Amino acid sequence: MVKEAKDSSVPTTHRCLIVGNYCHDVLIKDDIVIAESLGGAASFISAVLDGLSVSSDYISKVGPDFVYSVNHRPITSSSSKTTVFHAYFSTESTRQDRILKRVTACDPVTPSDLPNSKFDFGLAVGVGGEILPETLERMIEMCKVVFVDIQALIRVFDPVDGTVNLVHLNQTGFLPLLNRIGYLKASADEAPFVDVEEARKWCCVVVTKGEDGCTVYSKDEELSIAPFPAYQVDPTGAGDSFLGGLVAGLVDGLAVPDAALLGNFFGSLTVGQIGLPKFDSRMVQKVKDEVLKRSLQHFGSHEKHEDEPKRLKPLDHEEFLAALSAAKVVPAYPIKECKWDLHSSPGALEQPACNGHRRLPLNPVCEEPIKSVDSKP
Repeated sequence: MVKEAKDSSVPTTHRCLIVGNYCHDVLIKDDIVIAESLGGAASFISAVLDGLSVSSDYISKVGPDFVYSVNHRPITSSSSKTTVFHAYFSTESTRQDRILKRVTACDPVTPSDLPNSKFDFGLAVGVGGEILPETLERMIEMCKVVFVDIQALIRVFDPVDGTVNLVHLNQTGFLPLLNRIGYLKASADEAPFVDVEEARKWCCVVVTKGEDGCTVYSKDEELSIAPFPAYQVDPTGAGDSFLGGLVAGLVDGLAVPDAALLGNFFGSLTVGQIGLPKFDSRMVQKVKDEVLKRSLQHFGSHEKHEDEPKRLKPLDHEEFLAALSAAKVVPAYPIKECKWDLHSSPGALEQPACNGHRRLPLNPVCEEPIKSVDSKP
């Protein structure tokens, strides 16, 4: 019996595991509730991965009060409600600083909630403290490469009012696992809470910088990846969409700089829309075609010379930038505000309908600077 030889010219299909809870998000402007929507990093990441046809399993927990329809069914907890975030900001603030508060918290994801399977890529993307050290350790054991959004590790919550603060990574129980993960993603505001110079010795660190693109730090290199022009309407989820694009690129065999560029691309699309992004199907197909063409051109080339730096930009990196720029289509969605008086309403998630719609497609939890604390939680 002769075994059929595998076609070495075609990249292998990989499986991804995404771990992080879905949330209910409420945006409050000048004490007026103006919008509610589906939240959680997993919701933004799934919009990118589903659009690019990346096979993924999602482990998210919600309560029986969860009100949204999602593509990937979450685990319903019988002992807690869905995680709820309130984001407060004022038009009188010169910096429009947001104060983010976790009003309720769903159960954390435990190791026993994870599937008994093996995955090529794992993403730990908690937003409300649902990622435990033992859960991340289990992900490391079952996934070949693990990506971690630093907010899943360094967020702490005031025990009285739930205000979100940040602590340094070395004040958490996650520090001993740093040398076992593959990629650590942080925003420019979160990066000071990680010793980047130390972390880059153990894993690839990617720092997102909004309109300035991102910077990739490996042990021996530091690469700036170009941004895509964008008209910012709502920065919510931009970092999550970036991470989705980065992972999708690596899944499809792109070099790290090209994958980071794909992340910048989807991040730029997200800030130009309200809430969860809606990607034009024709644009997504063009992007998929460009990614496939590029992965076939470079398939296996990153492993041919082990002594060469593995994260240097490919010589035709600028061509990929031009191709993505040409594919970009930014649909325009009107901004509608539905205002409710926070003090006169029974609950943020029990507000009346507005303009005939129960909820508006606006997610208030943005990647804005968050208050930090210097002491242990």
